[in-house]
Amino acid sequence: MHMQERILSIFIDESGDFGPYEQHSPYYQVAMVLHDQSIDIYDAVEMMDTHLRYLGYPFHAIHTGPLIRRESVYANELTEDRKRLFNALFHFARRLDIKYICPKIKKSDCTDVIDMTGKLSKAIRNSLSEHEDFWNSFDKVIVYYDNGQVELTKILSSVFNTYFTNVEFRKVEPVQYKLFQVADLICTMELLKEKAETKSFTKSETEFFYSIRDFKKNYLKAILNKHL
Repeated sequence: MHMQERILSIFIDESGDFGPYEQHSPYYQVAMVLHDQSIDIYDAVEMMDTHLRYLGYPFHAIHTGPLIRRESVYANELTEDRKRLFNALFHFARRLDIKYICPKIKKSDCTDVIDMTGKLSKAIRNSLSEHEDFWNSFDKVIVYYDNGQVELTKILSSVFNTYFTNVEFRKVEPVQYKLFQVADLICTMELLKEKAETKSFTKSETEFFYSIRDFKKNYLKAILNKHL
């Protein structure tokens, strides 16, 4: 009997840039949401879409960083409305049978763009090599990224094509893929985890989560459980 091909979807979002080190953006991190395509998430996505329509955000891609900081399209939204939107995406992610990895580097350790490119490539390769049995259980890998940063696009192409024999890249529009929005959420949560450890939450982050302790207990713990 012919075995069905096992396909892994990897949805990627990044936090940071390839510019010089700045105190407000000390890390460059790459969140990768891993979804075994044999696990059906159609009903969960439908429920999420229905919930977003109810909240007044049909066809909306949630961007958690601006949402917390009350920036961009959320600049005039009340705190409780922003929290409802955040919680919608958080609980959607929490209930899904997904995993993630999030390789990251400290920008202060990088002397220039070339050094940063090398360190980030190595961090991604190391994250992949830690879980070889997992990757080897799939016949094909499909990488979804919005090509937001040219440097990262090149790194991903180089590393994934070296690491996997059967890999395909697809450019995404964030509004079309809920799992891409989950990658955005994980980027934010991983960055907040680093800030929580150094007790460096901003005023807007403290107002949104009440305290670092509440953030860890009510949100971070559930997300970390998804780590591969």
